[in-house]
Amino acid sequence: MGRPEPTSAAAPVSGRPGRPSPTESLPTPEYLEARLAELADKAGIPGASIAVRVGDRTVAAAVGVLDVELGYPATTDSLFQIGSITKVWTATLIMQLVDEGLLDLDAPVRTYLPDFRLVDEDAAARLTTRQLLCHTGGFEGEIYDDHGPGDDAVARLVAGLATTGEQLFAPGEMFSYCNSGFDLLGRIVQVLTGGTWEAAIRERIITPLGITHVANDASESILRPTAIGHLGGPDGTPVKAPVHHMGRAGGPSGALLATSATDLLEFAAAHIRDGLLPDGTRLLSQASALAMRAPQTDIFGDGLLGRTWGLGWNRYDWPGEPVVGHDGGTIGQTALLRVVPSRGVSVALLTNGGALYLGYDLIRELLGTLAGVDVPDLRVPPAEPVSIDARYVVGRYESASMRVDIAETRDGLTVTAGAIGVISALVGVERVTTRVVPVNARSLIAAEPEGGRHPVYVFVGDGEQAEFLHMGRALRRVRDTETAV
Repeated sequence: MGRPEPTSAAAPVSGRPGRPSPTESLPTPEYLEARLAELADKAGIPGASIAVRVGDRTVAAAVGVLDVELGYPATTDSLFQIGSITKVWTATLIMQLVDEGLLDLDAPVRTYLPDFRLVDEDAAARLTTRQLLCHTGGFEGEIYDDHGPGDDAVARLVAGLATTGEQLFAPGEMFSYCNSGFDLLGRIVQVLTGGTWEAAIRERIITPLGITHVANDASESILRPTAIGHLGGPDGTPVKAPVHHMGRAGGPSGALLATSATDLLEFAAAHIRDGLLPDGTRLLSQASALAMRAPQTDIFGDGLLGRTWGLGWNRYDWPGEPVVGHDGGTIGQTALLRVVPSRGVSVALLTNGGALYLGYDLIRELLGTLAGVDVPDLRVPPAEPVSIDARYVVGRYESASMRVDIAETRDGLTVTAGAIGVISALVGVERVTTRVVPVNARSLIAAEPEGGRHPVYVFVGDGEQAEFLHMGRALRRVRDTETAV
């Protein structure tokens, strides 16, 4: 299977000054609040919270409201859902089990779950925990089936992979972001600890960290000021999402966990200290904490996700100091975490709607000033037109939750995308068409920005037509939809 060509032909924004020298001076709460208010207004965000930490010092700010209908103000103690940042918490649980000698990352998953099945029997027999942690399991990752609120929800989702876990490629072959894989990791946690994933999170992470502004689910969130998700209404005005949270079966991959920005950075601080807690005890061994940040697999795309992935952590290969982190999204809520371990610097930005990546400049400013990291510009279309054979990319690509059609029209190439399946009932089924331009023979970029950035579409495969559209997740070609208008 072919690796995508480099996408460096997309030109960066010009005129940006060089990387600043790092400083230990934290921004003031007033400065953060002013910058955050500017961002929220520009991005249509109802409410947002930000925290910045250097060493043991943290500064935080919040703006807006938690719910546009009730008008309850957001504060620095408010809880926001952190979505897929939860995956780093689940990965931490897994590495604790490694430390305890209960789990071998390179043993087959069936060592711990003997009844585990995927649609592809050979893949199920070969799959390892390490492959799950770095998203190279190769099976369908976008399964959001609701299995109820009971303690058996995760087990039922995992059992269902026998019919829903279609194999896209062989385990270990390439990166494809996989929510289902982290729900499977949650099931391993349940079996090896003898309790629920939520109990493990509380007993093994929340309590040792001593954090209090955190909730495992809606029944805990309701006890504190908590953000409600918002989606764009018909006129673009934020409206309340139809649900507060997704199903419990998706807890280990990011459906439920909510924290304040400040408490999220307490979690990050334990990783910055290589697993050591302030009282001298350990959340993780130093070896496991370092292994989580070490490169495990290459990833493709626009560089926004970095170029390599660790054991749970996303690695950003930017000039300056090494950076790890993760993004998160639930129904109408978004989260961003960036950590510079060598500088003891971390930043968390949480919102309940709007376009998160319009805050990219603020994150770039903070990491540059505090940690000397040269965060790259977001990708933009190339200045000069690039000619490609459109037949390679044109077609339909689909996962269990998304359908994307690439078409050739008299005005050029277009991408038409929309949610399908279970997720479409939560976010709507509207399909949006976007004009795209080639970056090179195997990648396209949106001509106009969406949500603060120009999405990049990478195509994988050595034949005359691409086998996969890769958008962080691999979507398989399902049928030819070539059109000429």
